[in-house]
Amino acid sequence: MNSLDEWLAHCERLHPKTIDMTLDRVRVVKERLGLVFDAPVVVVAGTNGKGSTCAMLESIALHAGYRVGLYIKPHLVHFEERCRVGGAPVGADSLLPHFEAVEAARQGVTLTYFEFTTLAILRRLQHEPLDLVILEVGLGGRLDAVNVIDADCAVITSIDLDHTEFLGPDRESVGREKAGILRAGRPAVCSDPMPPASIASRAAELGADLRQLGRDFHFSGDRQQWQWAGRERRFSGLAYPALRGVNQLLNASGVLAVFEALHERLPVGAQAIRTGLSLVELPGRFQVLAGQPVVVLDVAHNPHAVAALAQNLDQMGFFPRTLAVFGAMADKDLAGILGKIAPLVDAWYFTGLPLPRAATAAGLQAGFEAARAGGQLRTPTSLHLSTHATPREALAAAAADATPADRILVFGSFYTVGGVLADGPPRVVAGRDAAAAPQAATALPGAPNA
Repeated sequence: MNSLDEWLAHCERLHPKTIDMTLDRVRVVKERLGLVFDAPVVVVAGTNGKGSTCAMLESIALHAGYRVGLYIKPHLVHFEERCRVGGAPVGADSLLPHFEAVEAARQGVTLTYFEFTTLAILRRLQHEPLDLVILEVGLGGRLDAVNVIDADCAVITSIDLDHTEFLGPDRESVGREKAGILRAGRPAVCSDPMPPASIASRAAELGADLRQLGRDFHFSGDRQQWQWAGRERRFSGLAYPALRGVNQLLNASGVLAVFEALHERLPVGAQAIRTGLSLVELPGRFQVLAGQPVVVLDVAHNPHAVAALAQNLDQMGFFPRTLAVFGAMADKDLAGILGKIAPLVDAWYFTGLPLPRAATAAGLQAGFEAARAGGQLRTPTSLHLSTHATPREALAAAAADATPADRILVFGSFYTVGGVLADGPPRVVAGRDAAAAPQAATALPGAPNA
Protein backbone atom coordinates (compact mmCIF):
# COMPACT_ATOMS: atom_id res chain seq x y z
CA MET A 1 0.00 0.00 0.00
CA ASN A 2 1.39 3.33 -1.09
CA SER A 3 -0.71 5.93 0.73
CA LEU A 4 -2.16 6.64 4.14
CA ASP A 5 -5.68 6.47 2.73
CA GLU A 6 -5.01 2.94 1.48
CA TRP A 7 -3.72 1.86 4.88
CA LEU A 8 -6.73 3.38 6.66
CA ALA A 9 -9.10 1.58 4.29
CA HIS A 10 -7.19 -1.65 5.01
CA CYS A 11 -7.55 -1.12 8.77
CA GLU A 12 -11.31 -0.66 8.44
CA ARG A 13 -11.66 -4.12 6.87
CA LEU A 14 -9.65 -6.09 9.43
CA HIS A 15 -12.06 -6.64 12.33
CA PRO A 16 -15.81 -7.30 12.38
CA LYS A 17 -16.26 -4.89 15.30
CA THR A 18 -15.58 -1.17 15.48
CA ILE A 19 -14.87 -1.49 19.22
CA ASP A 20 -13.50 -4.64 20.88
CA MET A 21 -12.90 -3.93 24.55
CA THR A 22 -9.89 -6.15 25.24
CA LEU A 23 -6.18 -5.48 25.60
CA ASP A 24 -4.67 -8.94 25.09
CA ARG A 25 -4.39 -8.69 21.30
CA VAL A 26 -2.97 -5.17 21.38
CA ARG A 27 -0.48 -6.13 24.08
CA VAL A 28 0.82 -9.04 21.99
CA VAL A 29 1.52 -6.78 19.00
CA LYS A 30 2.96 -4.06 21.24
CA GLU A 31 5.49 -6.56 22.63
CA ARG A 32 6.40 -7.77 19.14
CA LEU A 33 7.02 -4.16 18.10
CA GLY A 34 9.08 -3.43 21.21
CA LEU A 35 7.08 -0.30 21.96
CA VAL A 36 8.56 1.56 24.92
CA PHE A 37 9.32 5.22 25.61
CA ASP A 38 12.38 6.66 27.34
CA ALA A 39 10.69 10.03 27.88
CA PRO A 40 8.02 10.57 30.57
CA VAL A 41 4.58 9.49 29.39
CA VAL A 42 1.37 11.28 30.42
CA VAL A 43 -1.86 9.38 29.66
CA VAL A 44 -5.09 11.41 29.70
CA ALA A 45 -8.55 9.86 30.19
CA GLY A 46 -11.97 11.30 31.03
CA THR A 47 -15.38 12.01 29.57
CA ASN A 48 -14.81 15.66 28.65
CA GLY A 49 -11.78 17.95 28.73
CA LYS A 50 -9.23 15.42 27.46
CA GLY A 51 -8.38 17.32 24.30
CA SER A 52 -8.05 20.64 26.11
CA THR A 53 -5.87 19.05 28.78
CA CYS A 54 -3.60 17.49 26.15
CA ALA A 55 -3.33 20.78 24.25
CA MET A 56 -2.36 22.73 27.37
CA LEU A 57 0.19 20.10 28.42
CA GLU A 58 1.72 20.28 24.95
CA SER A 59 1.74 24.08 24.74
CA ILE A 60 3.37 24.61 28.14
CA ALA A 61 6.01 21.95 27.55
CA LEU A 62 6.82 23.37 24.11
CA HIS A 63 7.27 26.85 25.57
CA ALA A 64 9.52 25.37 28.24
CA GLY A 65 11.80 24.19 25.41
CA TYR A 66 10.88 20.50 25.37
CA ARG A 67 10.28 18.36 22.30
CA VAL A 68 6.80 16.92 22.68
CA GLY A 69 5.01 14.02 21.01
CA LEU A 70 1.22 14.02 21.20
CA TYR A 71 -1.40 11.44 20.25
CA ILE A 72 -4.79 13.19 20.25
CA LYS A 73 -8.09 12.07 18.76
CA PRO A 74 -10.21 12.00 16.81
CA HIS A 75 -9.11 14.24 13.97
CA LEU A 76 -11.24 17.02 12.52
CA VAL A 77 -10.14 16.91 8.88
CA HIS A 78 -6.96 14.89 8.26
CA PHE A 79 -5.96 11.67 10.03
CA GLU A 80 -2.39 12.85 10.61
CA GLU A 81 -3.73 15.52 12.98
CA ARG A 82 -3.81 12.69 15.53
CA CYS A 83 -0.01 12.50 15.69
CA ARG A 84 1.86 15.70 16.56
CA VAL A 85 5.60 16.18 17.06
CA GLY A 86 7.06 19.50 18.13
CA GLY A 87 3.64 21.14 18.02
CA ALA A 88 2.70 20.20 14.44
CA PRO A 89 1.02 17.23 12.75
CA VAL A 90 3.43 14.73 11.20
CA GLY A 91 3.44 14.18 7.45
CA ALA A 92 1.11 11.49 6.18
CA ASP A 93 3.94 9.69 4.35
CA SER A 94 5.99 9.50 7.55
CA LEU A 95 3.35 7.19 9.03
CA LEU A 96 3.52 4.60 6.26
CA PRO A 97 6.56 2.61 7.54
CA HIS A 98 4.87 2.30 10.91
CA PHE A 99 1.64 0.96 9.43
CA GLU A 100 3.80 -1.57 7.57
CA ALA A 101 5.55 -2.53 10.81
CA VAL A 102 2.23 -3.09 12.61
CA GLU A 103 0.96 -5.18 9.70
CA ALA A 104 4.04 -7.39 9.88
CA ALA A 105 3.89 -7.69 13.68
CA ARG A 106 0.17 -8.49 13.87
CA GLN A 107 0.32 -11.75 11.88
CA GLY A 108 -2.14 -14.15 13.52
CA VAL A 109 -3.72 -11.29 15.50
CA THR A 110 -6.82 -9.35 14.46
CA LEU A 111 -6.88 -5.64 15.31
CA THR A 112 -9.65 -3.06 15.11
CA TYR A 113 -9.15 0.16 13.16
CA PHE A 114 -8.50 2.07 16.38
CA GLU A 115 -6.06 -0.53 17.74
CA PHE A 116 -4.07 -0.74 14.51
CA THR A 117 -3.82 3.02 14.04
CA THR A 118 -2.96 3.56 17.70
CA LEU A 119 -0.04 1.13 17.48
CA ALA A 120 1.19 2.76 14.26
CA ILE A 121 1.12 6.23 15.85
CA LEU A 122 2.82 5.00 19.02
CA ARG A 123 5.61 3.52 16.92
CA ARG A 124 5.90 6.76 14.96
CA LEU A 125 6.33 8.68 18.22
CA GLN A 126 8.80 6.08 19.54
CA HIS A 127 11.14 6.87 16.65
CA GLU A 128 11.37 10.56 17.60
CA PRO A 129 13.81 12.02 20.17
CA LEU A 130 11.19 13.26 22.63
CA ASP A 131 11.27 14.86 26.07
CA LEU A 132 7.57 14.26 26.78
CA VAL A 133 4.93 11.91 25.35
CA ILE A 134 1.22 12.77 25.79
CA LEU A 135 -1.34 10.09 24.93
CA GLU A 136 -5.10 10.69 24.89
CA VAL A 137 -7.30 7.71 25.70
CA GLY A 138 -10.04 7.01 23.18
CA LEU A 139 -12.81 5.29 25.14
CA GLY A 140 -12.76 4.35 28.81
CA GLY A 141 -9.26 3.63 30.03
CA ARG A 142 -8.82 0.16 31.46
CA LEU A 143 -9.37 -1.62 28.13
CA ASP A 144 -8.41 1.17 25.72
CA ALA A 145 -5.55 0.40 23.34
CA VAL A 146 -3.52 3.34 24.71
CA ASN A 147 -3.42 1.58 28.08
CA VAL A 148 -0.79 -0.90 26.86
CA ILE A 149 1.66 1.93 27.58
CA ASP A 150 2.44 2.55 31.25
CA ALA A 151 1.79 6.13 32.32
CA ASP A 152 4.44 7.95 34.32
CA CYS A 153 1.57 10.26 35.26
CA ALA A 154 -2.09 9.49 34.64
CA VAL A 155 -4.68 12.25 34.26
CA ILE A 156 -8.43 11.85 34.68
CA THR A 157 -10.51 14.84 33.62
CA SER A 158 -14.25 15.30 34.19
CA ILE A 159 -16.40 12.17 34.54
CA ASP A 160 -19.91 11.84 33.17
CA LEU A 161 -22.08 9.28 31.41
CA ASP A 162 -21.13 8.39 27.84
CA HIS A 163 -20.70 5.06 26.03
CA THR A 164 -22.65 3.43 28.86
CA GLU A 165 -22.91 0.15 26.95
CA PHE A 166 -19.14 -0.22 27.40
CA LEU A 167 -18.34 1.80 30.54
CA GLY A 168 -21.33 1.18 32.80
CA PRO A 169 -24.57 2.91 33.80
CA ASP A 170 -23.33 5.37 36.46
CA ARG A 171 -20.42 7.68 37.28
CA GLU A 172 -18.88 5.19 39.70
CA SER A 173 -18.68 2.58 36.95
CA VAL A 174 -17.28 5.09 34.47
CA GLY A 175 -14.72 6.31 37.02
CA ARG A 176 -13.59 2.76 37.68
CA GLU A 177 -12.95 2.22 33.97
CA LYS A 178 -11.08 5.52 33.62
CA ALA A 179 -8.96 4.65 36.67
CA GLY A 180 -7.63 1.67 34.74
CA ILE A 181 -4.84 3.94 33.44
CA LEU A 182 -3.38 4.40 36.95
CA ARG A 183 -0.12 2.62 37.76
CA ALA A 184 1.24 1.41 41.09
CA GLY A 185 3.56 3.85 42.82
CA ARG A 186 3.19 6.53 40.14
CA PRO A 187 1.45 9.90 40.34
CA ALA A 188 -2.08 10.45 39.09
CA VAL A 189 -4.09 13.65 38.76
CA CYS A 190 -7.88 14.02 38.85
CA SER A 191 -9.27 17.41 37.80
CA ASP A 192 -12.95 16.55 38.33
CA PRO A 193 -14.11 18.66 41.31
CA MET A 194 -16.62 15.99 42.35
CA PRO A 195 -14.95 12.72 41.32
CA PRO A 196 -16.51 9.29 41.71
CA ALA A 197 -15.20 7.50 44.80
CA SER A 198 -14.12 4.62 42.56
CA ILE A 199 -11.10 6.66 41.35
CA ALA A 200 -9.65 7.16 44.84
CA SER A 201 -10.49 3.56 45.70
CA ARG A 202 -8.55 2.24 42.73
CA ALA A 203 -5.62 4.55 43.50
CA ALA A 204 -5.51 3.23 47.07
CA GLU A 205 -5.59 -0.38 45.85
CA LEU A 206 -2.61 0.25 43.57
CA GLY A 207 -0.67 2.55 45.83
CA ALA A 208 -0.81 5.29 43.19
CA ASP A 209 -0.13 8.84 44.37
CA LEU A 210 -3.47 10.51 43.57
CA ARG A 211 -3.53 14.31 43.43
CA GLN A 212 -7.10 15.52 43.66
CA LEU A 213 -8.48 18.97 42.79
CA GLY A 214 -9.71 20.68 45.97
CA ARG A 215 -7.49 18.55 48.20
CA ASP A 216 -3.97 18.44 46.75
CA PHE A 217 -4.20 21.43 44.43
CA HIS A 218 -6.43 24.50 44.24
CA PHE A 219 -7.08 27.53 42.04
CA SER A 220 -8.70 30.93 42.46
CA GLY A 221 -8.87 34.09 40.43
CA ASP A 222 -10.53 37.32 39.43
CA ARG A 223 -11.48 38.77 36.04
CA GLN A 224 -7.88 39.53 35.08
CA GLN A 225 -5.78 36.63 36.31
CA TRP A 226 -5.75 33.44 38.37
CA GLN A 227 -3.58 31.62 40.87
CA TRP A 228 -2.73 27.97 41.46
CA ALA A 229 -1.37 26.18 44.52
CA GLY A 230 -0.26 22.57 44.76
CA ARG A 231 1.48 20.49 47.37
CA GLU A 232 4.84 22.20 46.96
CA ARG A 233 4.57 24.80 44.22
CA ARG A 234 2.53 27.95 43.68
CA PHE A 235 1.95 30.14 40.63
CA SER A 236 0.29 33.54 40.61
CA GLY A 237 -0.51 36.17 38.02
CA LEU A 238 -1.40 33.49 35.45
CA ALA A 239 -3.07 34.33 32.16
CA TYR A 240 -6.38 32.65 31.52
CA PRO A 241 -6.13 29.85 28.96
CA ALA A 242 -6.68 30.97 25.39
CA LEU A 243 -9.18 28.12 25.07
CA ARG A 244 -12.65 29.48 25.76
CA GLY A 245 -15.10 27.82 28.11
CA VAL A 246 -16.30 27.62 31.67
CA ASN A 247 -14.37 24.43 32.47
CA GLN A 248 -10.97 25.39 31.16
CA LEU A 249 -9.61 26.44 34.57
CA LEU A 250 -10.42 22.94 35.87
CA ASN A 251 -8.41 21.47 33.00
CA ALA A 252 -5.57 23.98 33.38
CA SER A 253 -5.39 23.33 37.11
CA GLY A 254 -5.01 19.60 36.46
CA VAL A 255 -2.29 20.34 33.91
CA LEU A 256 -0.25 22.28 36.48
CA ALA A 257 -0.65 19.37 38.90
CA VAL A 258 0.90 17.11 36.26
CA PHE A 259 3.92 19.36 35.90
CA GLU A 260 4.27 19.50 39.68
CA ALA A 261 4.19 15.69 39.85
CA LEU A 262 6.83 15.40 37.11
CA HIS A 263 8.91 18.38 38.25
CA GLU A 264 12.10 16.40 38.91
CA ARG A 265 12.12 14.88 35.42
CA LEU A 266 10.49 17.77 33.55
CA PRO A 267 10.95 21.12 35.31
CA VAL A 268 8.74 23.90 33.97
CA GLY A 269 8.95 27.58 34.95
CA ALA A 270 6.24 30.15 35.52
CA GLN A 271 6.91 31.98 32.26
CA ALA A 272 6.46 28.82 30.18
CA ILE A 273 3.16 28.25 31.99
CA ARG A 274 1.94 31.80 31.35
CA THR A 275 2.96 31.76 27.69
CA GLY A 276 1.78 28.21 27.07
CA LEU A 277 -1.68 28.89 28.45
CA SER A 278 -2.05 32.23 26.67
CA LEU A 279 -1.12 30.77 23.26
CA VAL A 280 -2.69 27.30 23.38
CA GLU A 281 -4.89 26.37 20.43
CA LEU A 282 -7.38 23.54 19.90
CA PRO A 283 -9.75 23.79 16.91
CA GLY A 284 -13.36 22.82 17.46
CA ARG A 285 -13.52 23.45 21.20
CA PHE A 286 -15.75 26.49 21.58
CA GLN A 287 -13.93 27.98 18.61
CA VAL A 288 -15.43 31.34 17.67
CA LEU A 289 -15.01 32.55 14.09
CA ALA A 290 -15.24 36.31 13.86
CA GLY A 291 -17.59 37.77 11.31
CA GLN A 292 -21.21 38.61 10.71
CA PRO A 293 -22.83 36.39 11.75
CA VAL A 294 -20.53 34.96 14.42
CA VAL A 295 -19.94 31.22 13.97
CA VAL A 296 -19.22 28.97 16.98
CA LEU A 297 -17.71 25.50 16.46
CA ASP A 298 -17.83 22.91 19.24
CA VAL A 299 -17.45 19.12 19.32
CA ALA A 300 -19.71 18.74 22.37
CA HIS A 301 -21.57 15.46 21.82
CA ASN A 302 -22.80 14.29 25.23
CA PRO A 303 -25.13 15.96 27.76
CA HIS A 304 -22.33 17.04 30.12
CA ALA A 305 -20.32 18.73 27.36
CA VAL A 306 -23.42 20.31 25.82
CA ALA A 307 -24.43 21.74 29.21
CA ALA A 308 -21.04 23.48 29.38
CA LEU A 309 -21.49 24.65 25.77
CA ALA A 310 -24.89 26.14 26.65
CA GLN A 311 -23.35 28.01 29.58
CA ASN A 312 -20.57 29.34 27.34
CA LEU A 313 -23.11 30.49 24.76
CA ASP A 314 -25.17 32.19 27.44
CA GLN A 315 -22.11 34.22 28.49
CA MET A 316 -21.39 35.52 24.98
CA GLY A 317 -23.88 38.32 25.17
CA PHE A 318 -27.05 39.05 23.24
CA PHE A 319 -27.81 37.71 19.75
CA PRO A 320 -31.26 38.09 18.19
CA ARG A 321 -31.25 34.46 17.09
CA THR A 322 -29.10 31.35 17.36
CA LEU A 323 -29.15 28.93 14.41
CA ALA A 324 -27.73 25.47 15.11
CA VAL A 325 -26.12 22.98 12.72
CA PHE A 326 -26.14 19.59 14.42
CA GLY A 327 -24.97 16.09 13.49
CA ALA A 328 -24.27 13.15 15.79
CA MET A 329 -23.76 9.41 16.09
CA ALA A 330 -26.89 7.27 16.29
CA ASP A 331 -26.00 5.88 19.74
CA LYS A 332 -25.95 9.24 21.51
CA ASP A 333 -28.44 10.37 24.17
CA LEU A 334 -30.26 12.69 21.79
CA ALA A 335 -32.90 13.91 24.24
CA GLY A 336 -30.25 14.52 26.90
CA ILE A 337 -28.08 16.49 24.47
CA LEU A 338 -30.87 18.56 22.96
CA GLY A 339 -32.51 19.24 26.31
CA LYS A 340 -29.43 21.12 27.53
CA ILE A 341 -29.33 23.57 24.65
CA ALA A 342 -32.77 23.68 23.01
CA PRO A 343 -33.94 26.80 24.93
CA LEU A 344 -31.15 28.82 23.28
CA VAL A 345 -31.75 27.74 19.67
CA ASP A 346 -34.23 29.34 17.27
CA ALA A 347 -33.56 27.23 14.16
CA TRP A 348 -32.14 23.74 13.65
CA TYR A 349 -30.28 22.44 10.60
CA PHE A 350 -29.82 18.69 11.08
CA THR A 351 -27.10 17.09 9.01
CA GLY A 352 -26.11 13.63 7.92
CA LEU A 353 -22.50 12.47 8.38
CA PRO A 354 -20.35 10.24 6.15
CA LEU A 355 -20.13 7.06 8.24
CA PRO A 356 -22.45 4.16 9.09
CA ARG A 357 -22.58 4.91 12.85
CA ALA A 358 -24.03 8.36 12.26
CA ALA A 359 -27.68 9.23 12.74
CA THR A 360 -29.41 10.41 9.59
CA ALA A 361 -30.53 14.00 9.35
CA ALA A 362 -34.14 12.81 9.17
CA GLY A 363 -33.58 10.62 12.24
CA LEU A 364 -32.22 13.56 14.21
CA GLN A 365 -35.19 15.70 13.27
CA ALA A 366 -37.61 12.91 14.18
CA GLY A 367 -35.87 12.48 17.54
CA PHE A 368 -36.07 16.21 18.16
CA GLU A 369 -39.78 16.32 17.35
CA ALA A 370 -40.49 13.28 19.55
CA ALA A 371 -38.61 14.78 22.50
CA ARG A 372 -40.39 18.09 22.02
CA ALA A 373 -43.80 16.43 21.84
CA GLY A 374 -42.97 14.43 24.96
CA GLY A 375 -42.19 17.57 26.96
CA GLN A 376 -38.45 16.79 27.23
CA LEU A 377 -37.41 20.01 25.48
CA ARG A 378 -38.04 23.65 26.24
CA THR A 379 -37.86 25.56 22.98
CA PRO A 380 -38.73 28.97 21.57
CA THR A 381 -42.40 29.15 20.60
CA SER A 382 -41.69 29.37 16.86
CA LEU A 383 -39.03 27.07 15.50
CA HIS A 384 -37.53 26.19 12.10
CA LEU A 385 -36.27 22.64 11.43
CA SER A 386 -34.59 21.38 8.25
CA THR A 387 -32.47 18.44 7.12
CA HIS A 388 -29.31 18.47 5.00
CA ALA A 389 -26.97 15.94 3.45
CA THR A 390 -23.69 17.41 4.73
CA PRO A 391 -22.48 19.86 7.39
CA ARG A 392 -21.36 22.38 4.77
CA GLU A 393 -24.79 22.33 3.13
CA ALA A 394 -26.43 22.77 6.53
CA LEU A 395 -24.12 25.71 7.30
CA ALA A 396 -24.89 27.32 3.94
CA ALA A 397 -28.61 27.04 4.64
CA ALA A 398 -28.18 28.55 8.10
CA ALA A 399 -26.14 31.41 6.66
CA ALA A 400 -28.81 32.07 4.04
CA ASP A 401 -31.41 32.39 6.81
CA ALA A 402 -29.25 34.46 9.17
CA THR A 403 -28.90 38.20 9.64
CA PRO A 404 -25.49 39.73 10.37
CA ALA A 405 -26.43 40.12 14.04
CA ASP A 406 -27.32 36.44 14.52
CA ARG A 407 -25.14 33.60 15.77
CA ILE A 408 -24.60 30.24 14.05
CA LEU A 409 -23.61 27.25 16.19
CA VAL A 410 -22.06 24.15 14.60
CA PHE A 411 -21.83 21.32 17.13
CA GLY A 412 -22.05 17.61 17.82
CA SER A 413 -19.75 14.99 16.34
CA PHE A 414 -16.16 15.70 15.34
CA TYR A 415 -17.39 14.86 11.83
CA THR A 416 -19.89 17.73 12.03
CA VAL A 417 -17.27 20.33 12.91
CA GLY A 418 -14.67 18.70 10.67
CA GLY A 419 -17.15 18.79 7.82
CA VAL A 420 -17.32 22.58 7.85
CA LEU A 421 -13.54 22.93 8.37
CA ALA A 422 -12.59 20.57 5.54
CA ASP A 423 -11.44 23.43 3.30
CA GLY A 424 -10.31 25.69 6.10
CA PRO A 425 -12.39 27.94 8.38
CA PRO A 426 -15.51 28.91 6.42
CA ARG A 427 -16.26 32.48 5.46
CA VAL A 428 -19.94 32.89 6.26
CA VAL A 429 -21.96 35.77 4.86
CA ALA A 430 -25.43 36.34 6.27
CA GLY A 431 -28.31 36.04 3.84
CA ARG A 432 -26.02 34.84 1.05
CA ASP A 433 -24.08 31.68 0.10
CA ALA A 434 -27.42 29.93 -0.27
CA ALA A 435 -26.08 27.17 -2.49
CA ALA A 436 -27.13 24.34 -0.22
CA ALA A 437 -28.55 21.23 -1.85
CA PRO A 438 -32.33 20.77 -1.94
CA GLN A 439 -33.59 20.24 1.57
CA ALA A 440 -36.65 19.11 3.46
CA ALA A 441 -37.79 21.94 5.71
CA THR A 442 -40.43 22.02 8.41
CA ALA A 443 -41.53 25.15 10.24
CA LEU A 444 -43.11 24.30 13.57
CA PRO A 445 -46.00 26.56 14.53
CA GLY A 446 -46.06 28.45 17.76
CA ALA A 447 -46.59 26.28 20.82
CA PRO A 448 -46.24 26.77 24.55
CA ASN A 449 -42.78 26.15 25.97
CA ALA A 450 -42.59 22.70 27.53
